[in-house]
Amino acid sequence: MWILLAVLSALLLGIYDVAKKQALRKNGVLAVLLGATALTTVFLSPFLRLGPLNDHLQLVLKAVLVTASWVSGLAGLQRLPLTTASTIKGSRPVFVVLFSIILFGERLDWMQWAGVVLVIAALFLVRHTSRDDGPQQSRRAGFLWMGLSVLTGVASALYDKHIMAGMEPLFVQSWTNLYITVLLVLCVLAQRLVSGTRFTMRWDWMLLLLAVMITASDAMYFYALKQPDALLSIISVIRRASVLVSFILGAIIFKEGGLRGKTLNMLLMAAGVILIVFGS
Repeated sequence: MWILLAVLSALLLGIYDVAKKQALRKNGVLAVLLGATALTTVFLSPFLRLGPLNDHLQLVLKAVLVTASWVSGLAGLQRLPLTTASTIKGSRPVFVVLFSIILFGERLDWMQWAGVVLVIAALFLVRHTSRDDGPQQSRRAGFLWMGLSVLTGVASALYDKHIMAGMEPLFVQSWTNLYITVLLVLCVLAQRLVSGTRFTMRWDWMLLLLAVMITASDAMYFYALKQPDALLSIISVIRRASVLVSFILGAIIFKEGGLRGKTLNMLLMAAGVILIVFGS
């Protein structure tokens, strides 16, 4: 059951990534994140309930990690094609798998290890196949932002395994989104104080689509992770297979170039994901 939930979560997450790229055409990074997260918080507001202070403190930390990952990820997405950014994001499960082994004692067989090696190989090829993705300075900044997004995303996933042991999925999802919304408002205020730029947000139906997709995707993810026999390493790999969806749709919708080399990267990554899943 938890594997099916993870697969459905991945499909919705892939559509979410494509919608984010489209939403960035009308609004800035913070506007897209704040608009979508505020709508998600409204959707989940019926599930808000009081809980122990310690639980809320843990969820605040979770919100900080997610916010950092989202902001840096969108900053990278602004500077890189969706096909390149998707491939970089696809490396995240590898690090989750490795740390799941170290921290939680999860074990991989030879097929899963072969899958990890293939995903890492795909990641190393990204820089070569994305050399024509724009000015060097912008491309370098895009890689740095995406790297930060991956690191904070990995930390968030590992932290999920810890907090889900003692909390209910909807409690975690509803309060985390509320705290993320608050943090994004603070980011907007900080940006205005530092740069003096005025925050603007134009309504875009993509924001509503983003909110629906991430609400459903995260709900399935948390319920999958809550299952007693669920493995974080496998769920993370399956969920990040969403990059296959965003890669294909990105190539079709945005007509991005240099797809021959990027397709090889994605096929390597897909093969790695398949080996990891079947190895389990």
